[in-house]
Amino acid sequence: MKNIILVMIALFGLSSYGQIQKGKVLDSDGNPVENAYLVNTNSESHAHTNEFGLFSLDKTVLGDVIKITALGYKKSNFTIVSSDDIIILEDDIFRLNEIVIQPKLSAMNVISKIDLQTTPVNSSQEILRKVPGLFIGQHAGGGKAEQIFLRGFDIDHGTDIAISVEGMPVNMVSHAHGQGYADLHFVIPETVEKIDFGKGTYYANKGDFATAGYVAFQTKDKIEKSSIGLEIGQFNTMRTVGLFNLLGNQKTQSAYIATEYILTDGPFDSPQNFNRINLLGKYSAILNDNSKFSILASRFSSKWDASGQIPQRLIDNGTISRFGSVDDTEGGNTSRTNFNASLSKPIDENTFLKANAFYSNYQFELYSNFTFFLDDPINGDQIKQKENRDIYGMNAELNKKMKLNDVDVLLQLGGGFRADATKDTELSHTLNRRTVLENIKLGDIDESNLFSYLNSEFNFGKLMINPAIRLDYFKFNYQDKLTENYKTQSESKVKFSPKLNFIYSQNNNLQFFIKSGMGFHSNDARVVVQNNGKQILPTAIGTDIGTIWKPFPKLIVNSALWYLFLEQEFVYVGDAGIIEPSGKSKRMGAELGLRYQLNDWLYFDADANYTYARSIDEPKGQDYIPLAPDFTTTGGLSFQKFNSFSGGIRYRYLKNRPANEDNSIVAKGYFISDLNVNYQYKNVNFGIAVENIFDTEWNETQFATESRLQNEPESVEEIHFTPGTPFFMKGKITYTF
Repeated sequence: MKNIILVMIALFGLSSYGQIQKGKVLDSDGNPVENAYLVNTNSESHAHTNEFGLFSLDKTVLGDVIKITALGYKKSNFTIVSSDDIIILEDDIFRLNEIVIQPKLSAMNVISKIDLQTTPVNSSQEILRKVPGLFIGQHAGGGKAEQIFLRGFDIDHGTDIAISVEGMPVNMVSHAHGQGYADLHFVIPETVEKIDFGKGTYYANKGDFATAGYVAFQTKDKIEKSSIGLEIGQFNTMRTVGLFNLLGNQKTQSAYIATEYILTDGPFDSPQNFNRINLLGKYSAILNDNSKFSILASRFSSKWDASGQIPQRLIDNGTISRFGSVDDTEGGNTSRTNFNASLSKPIDENTFLKANAFYSNYQFELYSNFTFFLDDPINGDQIKQKENRDIYGMNAELNKKMKLNDVDVLLQLGGGFRADATKDTELSHTLNRRTVLENIKLGDIDESNLFSYLNSEFNFGKLMINPAIRLDYFKFNYQDKLTENYKTQSESKVKFSPKLNFIYSQNNNLQFFIKSGMGFHSNDARVVVQNNGKQILPTAIGTDIGTIWKPFPKLIVNSALWYLFLEQEFVYVGDAGIIEPSGKSKRMGAELGLRYQLNDWLYFDADANYTYARSIDEPKGQDYIPLAPDFTTTGGLSFQKFNSFSGGIRYRYLKNRPANEDNSIVAKGYFISDLNVNYQYKNVNFGIAVENIFDTEWNETQFATESRLQNEPESVEEIHFTPGTPFFMKGKITYTF
């Protein structure tokens, strides 16, 4: 009898360790903690929490002790006492040694989380700079979307990087100024909770424009306390910001309103007269079945004057200063109104659905003059680009975890659509912003993109294999209002984009990856119909080989070698209303990043990126890709919560690069350093921020442009540039309540 009892106890123990323990990890305010790492100290089984804070831990029984670590929270040991435990974590200072490198395609996102923790974003321009290797440049008085550079691409304003906020696309297809135009100025920096980014063509849930990579922003579901802030700086600069908690610290629902207002004249001889106002409201709730629901509404509007890009010859002969202008009637206004509803719903312990639906209304009017009097020696070459756009869309994804012959499998089936409708998209030759001399382009654009994808992950112990396929369908319609008869020009296209990625995790501190995939960016509808559907969706083929490594508990090193091929395409030049062919190109490069925590409050980070970018079909020496950066590096030292002080010093370096195809014109590089210091006294934070602390002369954006001044007999092709900000100091004060 005794032997029978012992056998029964042994069998019970074995079956118990086959059990799966489920639970939830929350913070002290009841919010789910995503990506918390849990380890059973007895069986050594481990798991990560999902976006609901839920986890499933196998080989676990009542009484087992679970060790939990999560970035920004105190380590915790928890004893399993029920079949569905809730674990509460306490906030703590940031500690790099608590980071676990996860076996995920998006494991590099830990870098952006570190950077947000150590150097919080405090301006809309800095939001994109959080992506390692990404550089931006402003060249239209602060109101125009920034020019973007990444992985050997002059991405213009977004042609080869997919940007989204809360699942809403930011890139504008068939935009009046340029394909993929992405204006992020409707985002209030203080509301950013998470920056998800990835480089390359390897992500099934990212479609149009995701060739060099993607950036996806998530705003906060709730704010702990309300605050109001005021910033005042040189060049008649003022910024006010307010965040207001509307429901207090409730466990299951939250709501807040955020607003921002900015005024500045900039350092230019002709004042920018820039103003921008942002308003955002968000409501979030956790429902009885652990579903998360949120609804967001925002409105952004800005207006500005600009001095434009100025020719180097006028600086050299002393006609104007670096901050002067040839035509100071440039500028414009723009606005965007957004509505977005999101739902994340668990169906069972292994299945959940997430979806969002959105609507945006977008207005844009821009006046520019790049060539001065080249085409019209009497009135000048000013152009107007204008559009009125409505965007409708939806994204949905079903996530399912399962086991197949002891192999952990994750399946993600997604789909959705995006529909853009623009009315009177215009390119006109104008005089003094008021007189339309000639309509160059005028028409209505309707563009639809329906998509679906299947992403799968097969985990064979240390090896994860990630095959995926994406299917996109595009429909392009254009009604040209400058033709005599009404006619809708229409084309359509289907695109398949396969992906295959391998991730090998030696342990929690070392990961190797090989990524490969095909992607694309769509061409402007006006290109598509004019070229009878040829090269509608030029293919990009990429591969990455790299590592993420923690050689020491407080040091993370990431490195990669990569290659990207881009197929022949036709480009619509929004400034001229013409189509230019652009041949095949190749880009290859190397990346290295470091994140090091010297002690509890001092952090160091650095990123370096080298790229070799060339056109394939052009002869050697004529095959440079204009403005493609070949070497960049960024980095800095930051400190947090040191005797109530925080802040840091940062640098960014962009090497000289070709401005035209034969490298006969060179765009000058720059090395710029910024500094900020903050002091917290009870509920008040005082701060000083200095941009360009060494007052370096630098060109923020520059182009090889052919132009002619009114008194010149012949045109000249040379560097035209927008000067970078000189030494610029501002002070700020924030009151929290």
